[in-house]
Amino acid sequence: MKSSRLLQVLLLLQSRGRMTADELAEELEVSPRTIYRDVEALSGAGVPVYAERGRAGGYRLVDGYRTRLTGLTAGEAQSLFLAGLPGPAADLGLAEFAAAAQLKLLAALPAELRGRAERIRRRFHLDTPTWFRGDEPAEHLAAIAGAVWEQRRVRMTYRRWGNDTVEREVDPYGLVLKAGTWYFVGSGRTYRVSRVRALDVLAETFDRQEDFDLARYWERWSEQFEARMYGERITVRMTRAGLDKSQYLLSGYQARVIRQLGPRPGEEFGFPTESVRHAVADLLKFGPDVEVLAPAEVRRDIIDAVKSVQEVYNGAKLPAWFR
Repeated sequence: MKSSRLLQVLLLLQSRGRMTADELAEELEVSPRTIYRDVEALSGAGVPVYAERGRAGGYRLVDGYRTRLTGLTAGEAQSLFLAGLPGPAADLGLAEFAAAAQLKLLAALPAELRGRAERIRRRFHLDTPTWFRGDEPAEHLAAIAGAVWEQRRVRMTYRRWGNDTVEREVDPYGLVLKAGTWYFVGSGRTYRVSRVRALDVLAETFDRQEDFDLARYWERWSEQFEARMYGERITVRMTRAGLDKSQYLLSGYQARVIRQLGPRPGEEFGFPTESVRHAVADLLKFGPDVEVLAPAEVRRDIIDAVKSVQEVYNGAKLPAWFR
């Protein structure tokens, strides 16, 4: 385990240049004290690593030093092919490059690792869109990706949720593919690529914040977005069957909230919902396995909906689509 970590420290310094002990410790999920010992071990083994003192200091390798200890393990070779995304690569105009890179990697691997990688490629496939919904059209995706890569500002016409359009100039920091839908992060906001109606990539460039971490930003933004979307609570109680159904009849966020609350059958709890209208639609899926206790408006709307269904099946009232 230690030898593997030493190699990781060496490769991190080789690929990123100067890094502090705290940065290395965070990257490798160990303590700074462990990093101090690892650097001493590398130095004792003849690796030309040295410390720069001062506020902007850290560890770095002597200029020009390169290690050749970059051979892939069996697990690493397999994991590279698990990361293959042919659909998104095609969206970004990189399908041919991705295929060529895989071929080069296969050709460079020893026979045993090549066989393992081929088995992974043939036996595992990643399908990013959710069920019953294809990928969204993203007309300006390639242009946005180019602007992200070249750190060039963009001017766009963007359609917001209320269908009104706005003109924005943003600094595009990164792209995210979520369940078949592309988003991009720009100037502290998140935009859905399919809602971009017009786009101009400007000649003006921007300075990217060095400490910006796209994965961390997306994790925080997703949590905040879901919490805002499902900001209302309806007081309900469910049967055991209803609690079981909640894990597949509802959105992932709603199911997770109910799972975290852990209500017992018949126990009151706050059901997360977007609005009264959404609550009625969601709760009707449960039939007799849920009872709305409050607010009275939602309880009344559920009762009215059930009565209307009963009238249809009793023949007393024809549905609107039949008239």
